[in-house]
Amino acid sequence: MATKLPKELTKTLKVDLHISGVAGMVFAIVLIAAVVGALLMDGKVADWLIGTYVLGLTLIGSYILYALKVASQWEKAIILRLGKFHKLAGPGLFWIVPIIDAIPAWIDHRVMVTPFTAEKTLTKDTVPVDVDAVLFWVVWDAEKAALEVKDYVSAISWAAQTALREIIGQMTLADILVGRSRMDADLQKIIDERTTPWGVTVQSVEIRDVIIPPDLEDAMSSQAQAERERQARVILGESEMQIAASFSEASKAYINNPTALHLRAMNMLFEGLKEKGALVIVPSSAVDTMNLGGLSGMISLAQNNAPKEK
Repeated sequence: MATKLPKELTKTLKVDLHISGVAGMVFAIVLIAAVVGALLMDGKVADWLIGTYVLGLTLIGSYILYALKVASQWEKAIILRLGKFHKLAGPGLFWIVPIIDAIPAWIDHRVMVTPFTAEKTLTKDTVPVDVDAVLFWVVWDAEKAALEVKDYVSAISWAAQTALREIIGQMTLADILVGRSRMDADLQKIIDERTTPWGVTVQSVEIRDVIIPPDLEDAMSSQAQAERERQARVILGESEMQIAASFSEASKAYINNPTALHLRAMNMLFEGLKEKGALVIVPSSAVDTMNLGGLSGMISLAQNNAPKEK
């Protein structure tokens, strides 16, 4: 029955057995040279000399295999000598002393991306929200990242999550929805203060999404719709006031000019009656005031005497 190794032990073994391709190639060359040399010396020299030659080359190849390391351009290796910090190595080729030296960690200096969330977190006005965010960070001090915290990647993730919950609890829902840039800046400041002792700096924090309960979302939608209707009614009332003011200003031109008023009345009736089947109802007070009785009779007589279309 196979037994699974603990996750931490697996990581340790993977680090300890970190063998570069260059070292493997050199080891293979040395091993081939030992075999070829032994074949060429067979029968010419004593067997113990051949054995010593093969053993010596094998030991040299083994030393190179475990002593020669290669770090990528974005990596630095933490070297401990007899359990104490010795130096940072890389990028490129470097040597260690097998058994005496150990490489417990390879630190990546590229910009890292860590997504984190805060689920069902209460805002200042007691509204539960789910917030998704992304953290961009980079290791600026490999020594601190390796020695000051056990797992700096997990530590950064937890620090970001707790900071996000803290920020949400200090803001109202309206501030969260409209003030994301301020929230991003506050989060970056808090997380950076916590991660600086670990040799990590936060470049930026971005809020991706804010999810509110569906019932509250419907209520906010209804509130926004009611607000739009209220604004529409206010605009309509202001328009009516402007129209009334325009009519009041226009009426001043007809106060002392009855001829102009009659002409305007004739034009209005003409526009209303020129369409077939049109019916215009004029108040009796308007007929008496503007002397439209005779005018309407003349228009009706003209329409009756007009030739009908066949």
